Amino acid sequence: MASRTLYLFGSAAPPVFDLAGVIETAQADGWNVCVGLTPTAAEWLGDGLDGLASLTGHPVRSQYKRPGEPDVWPKADAILFAPVTFNSINAWALGLTHTFVVGVVAEAIGKRIPTVAVPCVNAAYARHRALDRSVAELRDQGVTVLYGEGGFTPNPPGSGTPDAYPWGPALDAVRRVAR
Repeated sequence: MASRTLYLFGSAAPPVFDLAGVIETAQADGWNVCVGLTPTAAEWLGDGLDGLASLTGHPVRSQYKRPGEPDVWPKADAILFAPVTFNSINAWALGLTHTFVVGVVAEAIGKRIPTVAVPCVNAAYARHRALDRSVAELRDQGVTVLYGEGGFTPNPPGSGTPDAYPWGPALDAVRRVAR
């Protein structure tokens, strides 16, 4: 049985369709994995959510629980937010917790839960100044953001290569920060 718990969070970007393989890799590395998604990512995965829940042994969450409801997940030892979209990374850096996963990662900073983020944005979004400011803000607060050399590098709009998404470096970074 895994002794460490990894929250694996994803936004609505094409690499979110690879979560089952990422879960299996993390489990092989000894992680108990809990999956959280933005509402749009949950909609994208639709019928596959039950399969992810079966794979992890935990319900997939995309909404806040109601006050007084028990937590259905164990406490996190680390968090990987990947893919994290332009919207989610900017909301997180600003502390705008309108989605469950952004709320959890925002709070994780204060709880000092080791957190890794891997953006997934196209080159047009990358030219917007908010992205660089948000990446810098999150890094200043202790979040490991894999963006640029050694992490995610933006592609021109419409020419993404989901197969090239840096899942391996993301999981390597989780191993490093969780020590």
